[in-house]
Amino acid sequence: MSQGSLMHRRQFLLCSATALAAATLHLRPARAGALVKKIGVQFFSIPKLLEKDFDGTLGWLKSLGYSEVEFYGPYEFSDPEAISQWAKVTPQLGFSGSGFYGLSAPKARAALDKHGLSAPSMHTDLGTLQTRMGPLSDAAHAIGATYVVLPAIPEGKRKTLDDYKRMADAFNSIGAQARKHGVQFGYHNHGYGLKEMQGQVPLQLLLKGTDPKSVFFEMDIYWTTAGGADPVTLLKEHASRYKMLHMKDMKERKQFKGDGGDPGQWMELFPYMTTVGDGVIDIKGIVAQANASGVEHLFVEQDMVAHPEVAMKRSADYLLAL
Repeated sequence: MSQGSLMHRRQFLLCSATALAAATLHLRPARAGALVKKIGVQFFSIPKLLEKDFDGTLGWLKSLGYSEVEFYGPYEFSDPEAISQWAKVTPQLGFSGSGFYGLSAPKARAALDKHGLSAPSMHTDLGTLQTRMGPLSDAAHAIGATYVVLPAIPEGKRKTLDDYKRMADAFNSIGAQARKHGVQFGYHNHGYGLKEMQGQVPLQLLLKGTDPKSVFFEMDIYWTTAGGADPVTLLKEHASRYKMLHMKDMKERKQFKGDGGDPGQWMELFPYMTTVGDGVIDIKGIVAQANASGVEHLFVEQDMVAHPEVAMKRSADYLLAL
């Protein structure tokens, strides 16, 4: 994970969370619905469970109906700066596990196979994508991943429209290298880049200024909504570019007071995050359009959720019943 992403994650996790009530345990058994055939989970939703019992947590996820997972970095081969930054923030996070949780990629793959799970995507930092594509792609092939994904653009690299133009160029370069190594590059959006900057919307600049054959996107539907954009419209306008979605819900409709570019604005909206199906976001409409627009994977992500055992089950039950 990039330095900027690590700092954002840390501030997210240090925010006060509203605990899920015990009454939320009234749950439906998971089943495949008409809209959703498979679901995954971003591992950052359940880091402490994975750190405590990696194999047991995989089995539990499978029992809930999940069939895919998404890893987050850093990994043992990651850019040294990312590893250093992670070491600095882990005491405040309350956990230190990341990557393959102490396992080699082949052993992590074996654990996934044991429980009938697959890992189509890996999050990693910008430095690793730019300088360590070889070992990153080797790990992706070993784990069975297709996509290597940047979870956030470092804050210092998205201050101006020219910064975004440079990032578009960087994305094209990373995407080309990824293809040479047999993987696909993706960018996961947060809430920034959705407001006009000098007459242009930065996210649109990234979508239009990158090669559709080598640069793909992962939409976070919560932060897209918080930034004032409509997930359904983006999916319609950019069919085939979005390959993955991060699924979470919003208790009541809220938007950033500003451009969503700093963690302070994120923290103001973080308390409104809730389990999929428990909020006001049009989950069914988004999933229907995602299917029509070529989205391949849905990953439940609810950072810092107070009771992951409850939240992950509620999300699975809701999505699999659509």
